[in-house]
Amino acid sequence: MQLTQETRAERQTESQGDWQGPLFAVGMWRSGTSLLFALMNKHPQIGLMYEGDLSLLRPLFWIRRAERKWLERWEFWNEAPKRHELESDSIPSGAFPLRTAMQSVYQLYAEQKKASIWGDKSPNYHDCLSRLAREFPDARFLIIWRDPSSICRSVVSAAKENAWWGRPGMSHRTLMGYKRMKTECDRLLQRGTRVYQIHYETLVRDPITVMSAVCKFLDVPFVRAMASLDGADRSAIYEGKHHTLVNGERIVSSLDRSEVLSPRLKKKIERYVCMWREQTNGEWPVVLNPPMRGCKKPSALERAFDEIVYRYFRALDTVVIFVYCFAPLGFLKKFRAARRRAATERTSKLKGAQHSK
Repeated sequence: MQLTQETRAERQTESQGDWQGPLFAVGMWRSGTSLLFALMNKHPQIGLMYEGDLSLLRPLFWIRRAERKWLERWEFWNEAPKRHELESDSIPSGAFPLRTAMQSVYQLYAEQKKASIWGDKSPNYHDCLSRLAREFPDARFLIIWRDPSSICRSVVSAAKENAWWGRPGMSHRTLMGYKRMKTECDRLLQRGTRVYQIHYETLVRDPITVMSAVCKFLDVPFVRAMASLDGADRSAIYEGKHHTLVNGERIVSSLDRSEVLSPRLKKKIERYVCMWREQTNGEWPVVLNPPMRGCKKPSALERAFDEIVYRYFRALDTVVIFVYCFAPLGFLKKFRAARRRAATERTSKLKGAQHSK
């Protein structure tokens, strides 16, 4: 049953002086973060942005001359203000430093929803959780895990529909980033940060129990509507077939059960899962098909090489961020338009070739 406006106001009044954020909902790409976001924001006291990712543009805040430029750059980066229907004249573009800017704009979105808990949902924070915790000592973290094999299958499938997922090294980024997120999560726990961990498979199977526990973690009353996608606001979610499930009305796991992983990648995932579970006495990661005792683990040489490759790809990602922060906007707009035209042409040729078959 939906809460009335009067009930919402009463609960928000009662929560004054209590913790109100930030809340960061994080998981690896394709691990169910969008589903979690849609369910979380059905609560009248929770107003998370969808991949606002303003923290990724921190280089913009290193120099004072960019003080009035970060809003325009942020809009060009991922259209976050537009996706969340934030009026440009209501956003304090002069807010500095980064922490102030993030708090100002995220709180503004929560207030727009008449919610009290503000924050962001983004898989792009998976390797910088401890940095966010240092910047926001009162932050709470909601971390979602999924079987790494299922995540990589979803990444490979999404690459068929969206060029971003088809970038070189995405599967490698995902597998190695999975362990990096575990390291970051452990650091949060060691420093006493409030962290709650859930599993995608459990969320899909029993959303009422999971979301009830999440509400308890956040010190807010459970709202039964959070256990269903019916009526969820998904206006801020990027368009694309890779978001088909979260845009539906039922909570379901992947509809595509076919094997899309190459034998080589599948074996690599199995080796790493075997090693990680042995290191944690079988506690992590939680997987659908636990490996047998005595399973093969990656060699020291493989681990070293994979770490180097992972750092290489993440360094490229950092370079892209710097380019978006400091390259002339006119050049960036022309470059993006050219890339989109090329992507459209490639898609048209691919569809034509498939049709001719």
